[in-house]
Amino acid sequence: WDETHFGKMGSYYINRTFFFDVHPPLGKMLIGLAGYLSGYDGTFPFQKPGDRYEQHNYLGMRGVRFCRLFCAFLGSCLVPFAYLTVLELSKSLPAALLTAFILIFDTGCITLSQYILLDPILMFFLMGAVLSMVKCNSCADRPFSASWWFWLSLTGVNLAGAMGVKFVGLFVVLLVGLNTIYDLWDLLGNLSLSLIVFGKHLLARVLCLIVLPLALYTAVFAVHFAVLNKSGPGDGFFSSAFQSQLIGNNLHNVSIPE
Repeated sequence: WDETHFGKMGSYYINRTFFFDVHPPLGKMLIGLAGYLSGYDGTFPFQKPGDRYEQHNYLGMRGVRFCRLFCAFLGSCLVPFAYLTVLELSKSLPAALLTAFILIFDTGCITLSQYILLDPILMFFLMGAVLSMVKCNSCADRPFSASWWFWLSLTGVNLAGAMGVKFVGLFVVLLVGLNTIYDLWDLLGNLSLSLIVFGKHLLARVLCLIVLPLALYTAVFAVHFAVLNKSGPGDGFFSSAFQSQLIGNNLHNVSIPE
């Protein structure tokens, strides 16, 4: 059922047809982009679950028969992400290999990653944020180095990605936030650091973990509204003034009072 739901929204992006959904737009935008780049023309109706795709090129969005395209590729990235995270936390190769082995043969991950769903995209950004956070923590002994800035910034990018796919991504924001508070509290208690250095640490985290994710999250919506410029099933959720900007809407370019 969900593949029918989100596959249709991918088609909306390809056809630039405006729609409304409860989830943020990033996941559906990426599904539509994957379909567009792989040759899908956005014409499959996605009317009910189980419909055959027939001549429609869906492999770019879905990824079956070991194609590992987009959703399947992102799902497969969970294995190295988990491996690297556990290896960094435990410094134990057997523990990291066991974690990777468990995920490789996890039926739920395999199933979710072979359909047109938001779940593999969401899990990619969630685990990417955790991995980036752990890697940044490992650079604590060399703050403001290139690697430290890279992992801190990448954490912010992954936070924006998680929030941009589903609002449940806020839980990883909470995790990173608690980790950041702990780090700052530890730095504040370090009497060998001046308040100026502490202020730099605080500013770096504000820029990379608050400003950067919010800017990227807002940019996703800007792209969303720029691409979907044609009338569609989501018109009625918005004001008459907004509907007048949609091509094909009854109010398009109509002069109306504010």
